[in-house]
Amino acid sequence: MAGIYIHIPFCKQACHYCDFHFSTSQKYRTEIVEALGKEIALQQNYLNGATIETIYFGGGTPSVLDADEISFLLDTIACHHQVSADAEITLEANPDDLTKEKVLALRQTAINRFSIGIQSFFDEDLAWMNRAHRAQEAETAIKRVQDAGFDNITADLIYGYPLLTSAKWEHNMTVLFEMNVPHLSAYSLTVEPRTALASFVKKKQTPPINDQQSAEQFIRLMERMQQQGFEHYEISNFSKPGQYSRHNSNYWKGVPYLGIGPSAHAYNGNTRQWNVANNALYLKALSTNSIPAEVEELTPENRLNEYIMTSVRTMWGLNLDTLNGIQSGASAIVLKEAQPFIHKGWLMQQQQTLTLTQPGKLYADHIAAELFF
Repeated sequence: MAGIYIHIPFCKQACHYCDFHFSTSQKYRTEIVEALGKEIALQQNYLNGATIETIYFGGGTPSVLDADEISFLLDTIACHHQVSADAEITLEANPDDLTKEKVLALRQTAINRFSIGIQSFFDEDLAWMNRAHRAQEAETAIKRVQDAGFDNITADLIYGYPLLTSAKWEHNMTVLFEMNVPHLSAYSLTVEPRTALASFVKKKQTPPINDQQSAEQFIRLMERMQQQGFEHYEISNFSKPGQYSRHNSNYWKGVPYLGIGPSAHAYNGNTRQWNVANNALYLKALSTNSIPAEVEELTPENRLNEYIMTSVRTMWGLNLDTLNGIQSGASAIVLKEAQPFIHKGWLMQQQQTLTLTQPGKLYADHIAAELFF
């Protein structure tokens, strides 16, 4: 079992908070798509013949591609890999791209899951973020995708930013509940270096992030999602039972995946690699049939820390036997380091598994870091 991630490095405009790799110019879009196809072929042995259970188009904004370009990439994958008949195939999409014609065209592809970047249902908030869509487009896009027969949908929301009052946050969640969206990814806004938002904060053109506001809105998010029957299966992700993101769940469980495209990462259990985050250099390398990637051999310590970092964030938790499988005696060390958090009520132990409590979810990154080797 394995997954494939395809990075589409184009956006119509730059969101003020985003530090992912993308270009607002689509001048070399055709060349990039062709290079992605070539990289798929060149990397065909990376996963050692494992069946592909999930394919994920991320970015950037993958929905800038047309249906033919998406089908080309999926067909290329099918030529070089064994793809499961029930594979989860996700397309990240911005609401403004999901026109009636686009959705109908995508219905003819193998895409069967949408991840829609809503972020907010308030125009002033979207303008503050420099998003390309407006609130009405967001609701229309969800309805349009549902009307076309897609029921495996997730939406993104952002919380913890200066414009987001408690009333607005309640409204954003309510809209998604009323629209019967079965999966939600919600992220606390962070100020990343070298972004427009970082510059605005530094120049005092916008207030800094208020950690107390973020914590309160996260707590309210957990409360409401639980009331609506959603499972909090990863710190930022909630779903109705059985409707988890299979692709991301496999990532958190350490399942191998191949990353295709500029800045894409890959992991096969023994090594991690990442492609150059530069479209021109990516194209230049692929023109000579080279993979523009740096490779890191994972030591037992690397593997332990990766497992701790990803597993502790999920409802499945950190399994002590798995730690010992990576390195003999590792579970005793982690269990000793975990005791202060167990006493605080932030972690709980059930047999051989450590999981975060609801209060502990506020400190997930801190707890993981303290358990590292």
